[in-house]
Amino acid sequence: MIINLNGKLVPQELAVVSVFDHGLLYGDGVFEGIRFYGNNIFKLEEHIARLYDSAKAIMLNITISMEKMIEETVKTVKANGIADGYIRLVVTRGVGDLGLDPKKCKESFYFVIAGKITLYPEDNYINGLSITTVAVRRSVAEALDPKIKSLNYLNNIMAKIEATNHGSAEAIMINQQGYVAEATGDNIFIIKKGILITPDLSAGVLAGITRDTVMALAKEAGISVEEKIMTRYDLYTADECFLTGTAAEVIPVVKIDARTIGSGKPGAITKKLQDLFHGVTKTIGVKVK
Repeated sequence: MIINLNGKLVPQELAVVSVFDHGLLYGDGVFEGIRFYGNNIFKLEEHIARLYDSAKAIMLNITISMEKMIEETVKTVKANGIADGYIRLVVTRGVGDLGLDPKKCKESFYFVIAGKITLYPEDNYINGLSITTVAVRRSVAEALDPKIKSLNYLNNIMAKIEATNHGSAEAIMINQQGYVAEATGDNIFIIKKGILITPDLSAGVLAGITRDTVMALAKEAGISVEEKIMTRYDLYTADECFLTGTAAEVIPVVKIDARTIGSGKPGAITKKLQDLFHGVTKTIGVKVK
């Protein structure tokens, strides 16, 4: 595997980061996960725009332009010679000292990985997931706004550990007010009486690019879409349920907290949105030439 290390393409074994990098020491940095399909990097420009917004929100200066970052990302995918895969693009505060002060970091640092990812077994996309809500609450927006994709994912990791300990494939995180927020790395949707519903961003939800894509596709297909505050009752009584995310794509959920959702099988609207999503992945984005 070839890694882009601050603009230089190097073999995986030579791709190293300083132990004094504040991304490693303190989780001080931002990232994006991006998919590519058939040599098309899906919604690359939208992902890069969100990366730079996250960086601006935490006062992290990325030393290259958005256009250059797009170029470097394409270059990395091309260097690895794979048509379908996953990109992890990370920007850290850079090398500093053992103190928290970000001003001690003279220059930010970035790296780009382009490889393969399998988040869930293929069977789950056909027959659905069984998931559970967990006691670990979603971090409050006043502490860290969920619109920032930061390197600090411990909140999500603790939720994932709890779900795994309960034998579940994924966790649903609840916010401080008791409302449904999202999964550990995915947004959540339900269908009720033909209406597609997802938690409002105010619940502590990442404004997911796959989330936005699915909502747009649903509207184009004549499916009503609502963003609103949701409780676990809404999940339990849904006709269908699914998760969305860059790595997860669109994956059905058939059981939540031991409650069977709908018929216990992926529903017709979920399947339709899966098909519609896969239909646009090779056409919207930036081509690798």
